[in-house]
Amino acid sequence: MRHKVYTREHILKAAYEVIAKDGFTNFTARNVAKKMGVSTQPIYLEFKNMQDLKNTLVETVYEDLKKKVFSVEHTGDKLMDLAINYIDLSQKSPKLFIALFIDNYGGGKLMYDQAYEHFRHTIHDHEEYANLSEEHLKALHTGIWIAVTGVAALMSSGVIEPTRQQIITVVQQTIDSILAIEAKKQENNE
Repeated sequence: MRHKVYTREHILKAAYEVIAKDGFTNFTARNVAKKMGVSTQPIYLEFKNMQDLKNTLVETVYEDLKKKVFSVEHTGDKLMDLAINYIDLSQKSPKLFIALFIDNYGGGKLMYDQAYEHFRHTIHDHEEYANLSEEHLKALHTGIWIAVTGVAALMSSGVIEPTRQQIITVVQQTIDSILAIEAKKQENNE
């Protein structure tokens, strides 16, 4: 009798389906295995533990989001497009968004770190940001992250329904404010 072989990819696909439906609340070996229709054994043969599976899943999902979601162009400004795509993700896949970016048990710091590296890479060749120090880049990323996460959360909960132009205005004002503050700091340090 042949035995079906479950690869890392099969497990990651099932794990993704679990978090896309229920977030990380029900992210257990038993629920992932149930999704696959098998025992938990294949999971523990491929991953050290559930944290290893979770970390690998978060990294895999973020790589997929970079290619399929965060690379979509809307305005021609890569930084603005990244912010819009983040908000769009929150509206198209709210449970996945919450699981990855909001939930305490979700992607958390790992997702934040992945997002920062992608942010740095995205704006690396942008003339306006080329001379920013690492400290200024982090301030810009944090400020934009706070603004777009706030907009995304308020939209997801139905509290606000901004137009695309209103979103662009909020993001642009955030960028301009942070750059002005950072320029002032630099000016004071000279």
